[in-house]
Amino acid sequence: MGSQAILGTYHEDELPIAATMSVEVDILPIAGSNEETARLADLIEGVAGEFSSFEKLHGFSIDGIDLDTAVLPEGWRDRLVKVQNANTAAPAGQPRFTGWCLDKEDLCVAKLCAFREKDRNFVAALLDRGLVDGQVIATRLGAVPDLHLTGDRAGTLLAGVQGVELRPNRRSMLDAGSR
Repeated sequence: MGSQAILGTYHEDELPIAATMSVEVDILPIAGSNEETARLADLIEGVAGEFSSFEKLHGFSIDGIDLDTAVLPEGWRDRLVKVQNANTAAPAGQPRFTGWCLDKEDLCVAKLCAFREKDRNFVAALLDRGLVDGQVIATRLGAVPDLHLTGDRAGTLLAGVQGVELRPNRRSMLDAGSR
């Protein structure tokens, strides 16, 4: 769910340094309720979080998150990217587990909603390399609940990097005839 979800779409060698700098992986466990998801997230973080023996052994930590952690646009679940390969296999090689990563533009929307400097740098780096579509990101920003994105602060980054113009009223963003 965090920045390293971009690795579900691109190989590390295809990405700018700003997109692969994080040494933490945000994991959203799937459960029947957000309360159960939060409980499982706490367990994951307790075992593999920052300063854990897992981090010392593998060089990265895992942050368990719940559905309230990231702000995502409508339909994000339908766009998840499936990851299943030798790296998702059990130590014996089987079974191969399935991981799901955020779609690249949904990830950028979540990062723009967080609006931290590191998140803006992440999105800017992907836009600069042409790895994400600014128009898609801008459209999906319109599918974020208003309470999570005020004004067009996220649009400021897109406008500066990609020439995408976001209007003050997010619901009327990017008519078919706009750039």
